[in-house]
Amino acid sequence: MNKTIRRASVFALLLVFALLVRATWVQFYDGTALADDKDNRRNAIETYAEPLGNIIVAGKAVTGSTRSGSSDLAYKRTYTNGALYAAVTGYASQAYAPTQLEGIYADLLNGTDTRLKTVMDTVTNKRADPGNVITTIDPDVQKAAYNALGDKKGAAVAVDPKTGRILAVVSTPSYDPSSLTDANTAGKAWTKLTKDPEKPLTNRALRQPLPPGSTFKLVVAAAALEDGLYSSVDEKTKSPDPYPLPGSTNDLGNENPNAPCANASIRTALQYSCNNVFGKMAVDLGQDKVRAMADKFGFNDDAQDVPVRAYTSLYPSDMDGAQTALSGIGQFDVTATPLQMAMVSAAIANGGKLVSPHMVSQITDGGGDVLKDYDDDTTTKEIVSSSTAEQLESAMQTVVEKGTGTNAKISGATVGGKTGTAQHGENNSQTPYAWFTSYAKAGDKEVAVAVIVEQSNAARSEVSGNGLAAPVAKATMEAALK
Repeated sequence: MNKTIRRASVFALLLVFALLVRATWVQFYDGTALADDKDNRRNAIETYAEPLGNIIVAGKAVTGSTRSGSSDLAYKRTYTNGALYAAVTGYASQAYAPTQLEGIYADLLNGTDTRLKTVMDTVTNKRADPGNVITTIDPDVQKAAYNALGDKKGAAVAVDPKTGRILAVVSTPSYDPSSLTDANTAGKAWTKLTKDPEKPLTNRALRQPLPPGSTFKLVVAAAALEDGLYSSVDEKTKSPDPYPLPGSTNDLGNENPNAPCANASIRTALQYSCNNVFGKMAVDLGQDKVRAMADKFGFNDDAQDVPVRAYTSLYPSDMDGAQTALSGIGQFDVTATPLQMAMVSAAIANGGKLVSPHMVSQITDGGGDVLKDYDDDTTTKEIVSSSTAEQLESAMQTVVEKGTGTNAKISGATVGGKTGTAQHGENNSQTPYAWFTSYAKAGDKEVAVAVIVEQSNAARSEVSGNGLAAPVAKATMEAALK
């Protein structure tokens, strides 16, 4: 063969080989990336070609689908009482990536989850009928918490201590997910929501950890009792009032200078929310022991899924003496979500055992057959001994009966709680956060609730856990005990 022809043939073969390699690369690598690209409209066309499955609350769908009138996006998502359930459902939008349960179970709800496919679906390559998400949310509890928060900026979480079922997840101010579902109108609503300084898209119940203030004293008390630093909640502590912060010229005093906080027992210190007692207690225990107890309750867990991934609640490390003291009263760099503080009360109310919290009971296929039962998939961890839990329960009852949490009293029920007023801003220059974590029992019903009020119309001098957060917790607990 002529040398020139041979070289041209080899070059041509190399070009063909390069084309084959490139085509294979595009088909099997770039193709997947392109198919999954958020800007690939084919994905939205396929997702909204048929009605989506639903998110169910107490047997009733709080989501739906309706004809959109679009030329290529046949259906759009709809919501019933959208603002009420936004912190649970999130949104499914033709224009934006889905969030919350809509995002976690997107494949189930749009029918592409492989568990939904029948043999015939596989043979015909037909998209399966969509599945449904059955939540643990109690509509009465959800409404009670939402209405009680009203126009306040804040959040509430209610958990059944015995089962771990989350009965309510509320974040205010809320938003209507329906405003984001239609691609033709979602942009305007998105701009308004994202520019709103009140941040209505933020799920404050699960995804905004803030200083828990004095509610964290329950964790420090648990550590002290479990460690044997004090034998009971009624043993006198060694706590000067005010407490000189180690390595500092500052003292740690109390909101009420007339409260009997000098050398107060844990019960009295919780009743009057004595900073000096728990600041010194944290120092006496040492930050490692306090952190170990905080970790057992769920702090510093970066994989807390309910199944929405909750932001990590933090108990810091590498603190000096003064910082350790401040951490003992839920300040310095300690942060917690309402979910986390509800877990603290739930474990105490359940004899020291924490059942993994979850807000999805089951997922089903289109015919109602259960694909996974989350109620049967819970884990139970012993956080503190039953003796410690019983003592803390009793001390929390004292807080409600005659301490700083009297606004949470419920006739005919046993209620325990802990207030918190956390500093906000440099030198507490901004309105403090009002916290309340609690439990209530009546008959065979139990509930644990945590509430935070970030902002309200109350005067700064009137901001307190008892004044703002406890009434919300009371309304929520009353609904759960009915």
